[in-house]
Amino acid sequence: MGFKHSLLTGLAVLTTITQAVQLFSNTGTTSGWSSIQTEHNGQVTQVTNVVGEGTTALKMTQTYDSSYTGRYHSEVHVDNAYSIGDQRFYGFLFRLSSDWQSDPAQGYNLAQFIGDFSAITTCDGWMPSTMIWVVGNQLYTRLKTGSVCSQTTTQISTGVTVTPGEWHKIVVQASWQSNTSGFFKLWYDGTKVVEQYNVATTVAEDIPFQFRVGLYANSWYDEHQMKGTQPFRQVWFDEIAFGTTFADADPSQW
Repeated sequence: MGFKHSLLTGLAVLTTITQAVQLFSNTGTTSGWSSIQTEHNGQVTQVTNVVGEGTTALKMTQTYDSSYTGRYHSEVHVDNAYSIGDQRFYGFLFRLSSDWQSDPAQGYNLAQFIGDFSAITTCDGWMPSTMIWVVGNQLYTRLKTGSVCSQTTTQISTGVTVTPGEWHKIVVQASWQSNTSGFFKLWYDGTKVVEQYNVATTVAEDIPFQFRVGLYANSWYDEHQMKGTQPFRQVWFDEIAFGTTFADADPSQW
């Protein structure tokens, strides 16, 4: 009986280990993405002079243009990052330019989950759910719940002050549920700064969401203006990954 118990325990541990899967990883290169998006004068380039780990990183830039009325994305995309019922970890390194001007009135998005709902509803097309962004020097995230046609957005302050010119690490764990059985956690530079249980974490319509990282100067579009005096913005990204365990997404562990 003791041997049988030990064997079953060993099999259970082995099953747990085999279920730990890194579903995507990128070491700061322009290859391997589902797509790369740049709008207007935005750029996404692979660089070697400013890196978080290894030898390469991704540099995202955007430039404000008062005569332009479109959006300002400079992002890389990976498909099938989550569907309802998934429980996953996501991680990346980012660095704001050392001369980053922190205007408390405008935000700049760093990462988002987004899905294309145009095939199932006319209420929305590409709709982001959770996003991670800076306003001034403060880091924020959010949850979007309800339905595409009746969305509820809950903004979450992480209490984090972002230091320009330094590399920072974000890891997110989410149980993606449209009812209140979900949870959401966020670590910043190794410290857990958000932890919410028994919450809805996505909308009711079940389609695959992309994971995107990059510079999206969304306030320029949403507010139809640039505030402050810095029209050229730069953010670097490195070691982007997601999987089923913390180690799959933590840049310091893979």
